[in-house]
Parts: sequence; C-alpha cells; structure tokens
Amino acid sequence: MSHFRTLDDAVVILASASPRRAELLEQVGIPFQVASTLGVEERALPDETPSETARRLAEAKAEAARSRYPDADLIIGADTVVAIDGLALGKPQDSADAERMLACLSGREHDVVTGFAVLGRDTRVCGAETTQVRFRRLEPSEISRYVGTSEPLDKAGAYGIQGRGALLIQGISGDYTNVVGLPLPAIASALRQLGWRVG
Repeated sequence: MSHFRTLDDAVVILASASPRRAELLEQVGIPFQVASTLGVEERALPDETPSETARRLAEAKAEAARSRYPDADLIIGADTVVAIDGLALGKPQDSADAERMLACLSGREHDVVTGFAVLGRDTRVCGAETTQVRFRRLEPSEISRYVGTSEPLDKAGAYGIQGRGALLIQGISGDYTNVVGLPLPAIASALRQLGWRVG
C-alpha cells in the first residue's frame, strides 16, 4: 500500500475542545492539534433526526476549523447526541436539567449517535455511528450524587461512560469509542478512504 500517505508528516486538526476525543486520537497514535470551535451552536433543528443533527454539527465544526486552518491536511470534526424516544438530548443546561435527563434514561435503552466529518484538502468523508446503551434502574439519590460530582454537566445526555458514569450502565451494544465521543473505527476507515495510512 505504498500509495498511502503517512500521518506522521500531516497537519491534522481536531475540531473539538473535548479532552475525551483528544485522548482517543492519542490512544491510537494519530498526531493532531486542537482547534476549539467557538461559534457553532450545538442544537437540533426542527424535524431533524438525531443522526442528522450529529452529522450536521460535526461538519459545521470541521468547516469552522477549516476556515481557521486552511492549509491543514486533515480536519476531524465530531458531535455526539444522546437520543431516546427519537428525541435528542444535548448537554444539560444546569444540574436540574441533568437530573431530569438521567431520570429519563434510568432503566431504559437509548442511542448514542456521534456524527463525524473528516475533511481532506479536496475531498471529505462524513457519517454518523450509533451505539445502544442500557442504563440500570437508578435511585433518585444516586442521580443527585452523580450530578453533584459535576461530571454530567458538559456531556450529552448528562453522563460520561469513561468516568463515574460507567457505574450507571448495564451494558452497551456497538462501538464503545462512539459513546466516548469519537468512533475510532469509522474515523480510521475515513482516513484510509482519503488515502492515509492508519495503524
């Protein structure tokens, strides 16, 4: 596969301020610089499915980073939404909103949808991955204690699977990294489609 380019010499921009997404890229040895994408409003549009929301926002973040880093070889954008009963749950507005979300998820299965956009110089690969997550039944006092840690306040659906939120979960079906916030298998596939050697 000699026609593949190596990421070691590439300028890769992660269009996200999420430390969890940065840790995932570091985990698999993809070099990158972080560009926080201020100015992209993270909310669903009317009649938009969770997958459409996540993909649109991922592309918007990547495009915002592209405008700031026009010479970058690759831009990686992502956005994660938690969906239950067809409705997207974004980041909670405050502690009360986080408690409401967690009570809604308690004892039920929901979807975690991460949209991704990998922009090359002239081409791009975009999509959305879905993982099913089942919560065990949570006591109200348990929800309050978890919200009191502040961990849920900056996360879609008001929990983080890679932190204390792991204790809320009964099981998952699908890609774990997708729930953390960046579907690594899909990102690796996108990079290969764009001609980059991964792994």
